[in-house]
Amino acid sequence: MGFFDKLTGTRYPDSGVVLLSAMELRAALLVLNGPDVPFRVRNALPKEKADLVAECRIREVSVALKTRMRLILEKHEVRFLDERWERRSSGHADAQYGRGHAPAVYRQWETKQDPDGRRCKVETFRFDTREMTDPLRNVVLGAGWTWRGVLKL
Repeated sequence: MGFFDKLTGTRYPDSGVVLLSAMELRAALLVLNGPDVPFRVRNALPKEKADLVAECRIREVSVALKTRMRLILEKHEVRFLDERWERRSSGHADAQYGRGHAPAVYRQWETKQDPDGRRCKVETFRFDTREMTDPLRNVVLGAGWTWRGVLKL
C-alpha cells in the first residue's frame, strides 16, 4: 500500500478471498441496514452519481455523513467518496462541508461535580465516523473487491 492509498483510505482484499459478483456485493451491503447500526445503506439517486449510498445523521453534534459508492465491475473495486456537513455554532460560519477520507471523532462534554466537590468534565456523547465506514469497507474486502477512496466520483 502506497502513500496515496493511505491518504485516500484505499484498502485491498487479502489474497485467497473468494470474489463475489457485483449483485452479491450489493446485496451484502444492503443487508447492513438494521436497528443496531447508526447508518442506512440505500440505492443511490441518479443525481448522486453512485450505485449505493450510506447515510448517517448525528443530531447530538449536528453532523450529517454520506458515503457514496460506485461499483467498478471491470476492476472489481468500489470507489467511495466520504462527505460530511457540520453545523457550527460560531458566528462567522454557519456550516462546514468536507469530502474525502478523514476519520473523525465527535464528542460532547459536560461539567459535573465529583463526590469530593471538585468540578470535572464528563464525556456525555461520542461518535467515531469509522462506525459507519468500517462495516462498509469490511463487507467490500470480504467480497474480494478493492475499497478505493476518491475525491470525485
